[in-house]
Amino acid sequence: MFTEAQLYSPVTRTRDGDVTVHLSDEHPGVHDPEYRARRNAIAALALAHTPGEPAPKIDYTDEEQQVWRIVSAELARKHRTYACAEVLASAARLDLPADHIPQLDDVTAALTPLTGFRYVPAAGLVPLREFFGSFAERVFHSTQYIRHHSAPLYTPEPDAIHEIIGHANQIASPRFAAIYETVGAAVARLTTEKALKFLADVFWFSMEFGVVREHGEIRCYGAGLLSSYGELDEFRNAELRPLDVVTMGTATYDITHYQPILYCAESISEIEDVVGAFFAEMDDDTPLRALRDKKRPPVAEAS
Repeated sequence: MFTEAQLYSPVTRTRDGDVTVHLSDEHPGVHDPEYRARRNAIAALALAHTPGEPAPKIDYTDEEQQVWRIVSAELARKHRTYACAEVLASAARLDLPADHIPQLDDVTAALTPLTGFRYVPAAGLVPLREFFGSFAERVFHSTQYIRHHSAPLYTPEPDAIHEIIGHANQIASPRFAAIYETVGAAVARLTTEKALKFLADVFWFSMEFGVVREHGEIRCYGAGLLSSYGELDEFRNAELRPLDVVTMGTATYDITHYQPILYCAESISEIEDVVGAFFAEMDDDTPLRALRDKKRPPVAEAS
């Protein structure tokens, strides 16, 4: 399984149509029956959605709206200090509301004129091939639920805050949107699970947890960093390594802790030239070639 997929709470539907979101024992909302019923209802709306129809409109509660306001304000403050210029510029153009949770169709209405991307609903985990493959059509599958109100600055799983404040602000950049589309085109060429996993891991260390050097400072562009209050406090303590898709695609990492190793680009152009070019060229043999290259001893220079 794609490692990040382990973050999503499983969603099941019975033959009678009852939908259940299975929260982990450590989830802040696991002992809150109202929250659990709410999650089940929102997931059911996503599962019932017909492609091509408007996204389900969620009547968010006052508690959910308050969570959005708290997190939106705190993340905006940190973005001014820690986000890269490309993300800050695209976020200003997208202009997400800070006082209420935007409906997915509202996100689409703001995003499509900028980069052609549109948002569609997801109950939870979307199969790897479908999730990344949809980028080729400039489609992003997004959850609509909000984290539990008892811990507004923490979530053990991706929620609408991650999908919208993290990814939409990133995808609003034409340069990053082009990389996403290249990811989708790559998926159409891949037939093996190993290759899909390799692609997903490179995506994780770049578009989710990527950082870039600007004017001598380290700034973030990855959606996972942009949407996480805790990660934004911790990422400057990580060990920084240069972009290396072989290492990124074969690294072992723990998704439940702050990332101790991040891959730092020297510019947005380098992200395009290294990460973007990798997605544009990768095929089913890429993981095998990468492992061979990783094991091959360096060639000694002639004296």
